[in-house]
Amino acid sequence: MLRRGLDPDVGNHRTALAADALESLRRQSPLAGIVPTLREGLRSVADGERHVMAVADADGRVLWRTGGRSGRRTADRVNLAEGACWAEESAGTNGIGTAVVARTPLQITSTEHFVRAHHGWTCASAPLHDPRDGRLLGVVDISAPAAEVHPATLALVTAVARVAEGELRARHWQSVERLRSTAAPVLARLGGPAIAVDRYGWTAAVTGMAPVDRVALPATPQTGRVWLPSLGPCVLEPLPGGWLVRVGQAPGPAAPGRVVLELAGPRSWSVSVSGAMGSWSHHLSPRHAELLYVLALHREGRTAAQLAEALFGDPGRTVTVRAELSRLRRRLAGVLAHRPYRFADHVEVEVRGPQDPLDLLPFSTAPAVLAARRGRAAAQEVGPASRSRPASPEWR
Repeated sequence: MLRRGLDPDVGNHRTALAADALESLRRQSPLAGIVPTLREGLRSVADGERHVMAVADADGRVLWRTGGRSGRRTADRVNLAEGACWAEESAGTNGIGTAVVARTPLQITSTEHFVRAHHGWTCASAPLHDPRDGRLLGVVDISAPAAEVHPATLALVTAVARVAEGELRARHWQSVERLRSTAAPVLARLGGPAIAVDRYGWTAAVTGMAPVDRVALPATPQTGRVWLPSLGPCVLEPLPGGWLVRVGQAPGPAAPGRVVLELAGPRSWSVSVSGAMGSWSHHLSPRHAELLYVLALHREGRTAAQLAEALFGDPGRTVTVRAELSRLRRRLAGVLAHRPYRFADHVEVEVRGPQDPLDLLPFSTAPAVLAARRGRAAAQEVGPASRSRPASPEWR
């Protein structure tokens, strides 16, 4: 934090957004529809005289705040206000910013805050995820003086966050049901295998083949030929609220040729796959970002034990590694190979990391990532395994 120029006395988050800019963010935020659920679920705590409830977006920007009169006054003094940015790079270790990075419920007590002005607070926070694609939408936080925080506050905040995510999930399935009604007569007229999916790839209806839960669509789907993981060559046709995927209708190259692993951001990471028949991208969980980073550095491949050592410092944790790789291979069919686990030989892989290696995957405690931060490893742009290339000029 000090290296980034963060003031340990008051932080660098004193400026809040103008009212019109704040209102614009609120209107655009997918959290707007669940704020009433969060308020109702946390009312018994948030209405306490010295408590404050805040809802922030995925950048740590506070969009909504409520609480008791005394709590609001105290929050104003440290700029825990609507429109203020509480990301770690602005406010140091704190309930909102640290939950954004860690993507897990957590509690930051008193002196665990980096900024001294925040030492009077204890914060319990939980992340909020989009059930359609798993991306982080924001954080809900309860803050109060340490003596006022009940031991069960974190459990309550976590439970209410899960209820709010469940509300988002229910709305999503309602939209899938509407698409199913629209797609059913279309599928009935087709003579070959096809799937109707929503804009996020979730299956609404299927004909002529075994059902799948979800299809990895291109980053920007367009009508025409595409290559899709686990399905191979397909043709996309638009439907109201989604796409008709006609499977096996497109001759041509059956595999992608280039993978870009984007690790430059402090909180959001993705993998993009492209080839002759189109491209798609996938947001990565912290664990999947670590796994793909290690595989990108070792194009010759890694056994489950070697990956467990690289991620956990314990070669015995192979069951966890295999389970995570199984999930990844379902999303990246044709890109990842096994025995040993590796990127397929025909795939060109590029890793794009932060300008400062110390900022690589800041949440991670994996030995391989810690070694990279210390300069013992470098991100690489690697071609097919038979012609690996030196460190990528795009690592910045």
